[in-house]
Amino acid sequence: MRQGDTLYSISFLYGISVDELVAWNRLHKPYTIFKGQKLRLSPPPVSRKKTVPAPARPSPHASKPKIYHPPAPAKRKPPNPGRSRAEPVVRTHALPATGSKVIWSWPVKGVLLSKYSAKSVGKKGIDIAGKTGDPVRAAAAGKVVYSGSGLGGYGRLIIVKHNKDFLSAYAHNRTLIAREGQWVGKGEIIARMGRSGTDRTQLHFEIRKRGRPVDPLHYLPAR
Repeated sequence: MRQGDTLYSISFLYGISVDELVAWNRLHKPYTIFKGQKLRLSPPPVSRKKTVPAPARPSPHASKPKIYHPPAPAKRKPPNPGRSRAEPVVRTHALPATGSKVIWSWPVKGVLLSKYSAKSVGKKGIDIAGKTGDPVRAAAAGKVVYSGSGLGGYGRLIIVKHNKDFLSAYAHNRTLIAREGQWVGKGEIIARMGRSGTDRTQLHFEIRKRGRPVDPLHYLPAR
C-alpha cells in the first residue's frame, strides 16, 4: 500500500472488483486501509473443514423436557396525541442496485483514435481526440470514487461508480473538476481534456463491469 491508495484505485489497477478485495481480505466498514498494509489480490486457499459426527439420538426412555410457556405480553397503552411526531428522515443518494440499466453517453466530442482490445495491455478502453481544455463529461450519473494522479500511465484520472456493477474512467486530463465523493449527473463536466501521462491531447475512456474492462463501444450510443 502506498500513500493515497484507495480500494477503488487498487481494484482499478489490478482489474478486480472492490467487493472481491473486501471479501478476500475480510475488511469491515468503513473499509479503511493504511499505508504499508498488505492486501490479498486473489482468493484465499480453500480450507478443508473437518467432518463433525452427528449428535447421538436420545433414548426413548429418557424423560421429556418440560415446556416453558412465557406469560402473555402486557397490553400497550395508546400513544399520547399530545406528543410531537418524529422528525422526517433525510434521504441521501444511493447507487442503483445490481442489474439496473445504465444509460450511457459519450464523454467528449472527438475522433476515435483507438479501440478496445482484450488482448492488448494498453488498450483497456478507447482513446478519443480533442483540444486541450475541452470539457470531459460524465458518461452517466454516479458517484466519483477516485480523483487524482496516483495510477501510473493514466495521468490525472477520474473514476465514477454508476451502480453495483459499472464504473467509468476518464484519463489524461489537464484539470480535474469533480472531487472524490461528489455525486455527478449524466453530462456534467467533471474534467478538462489534456495530455497528462501521455504524448498527445486525448481522453482515454474505460468502462469496467464488476472490476473487469469491457468494450465501451458495446455500451455507448452509435454516432
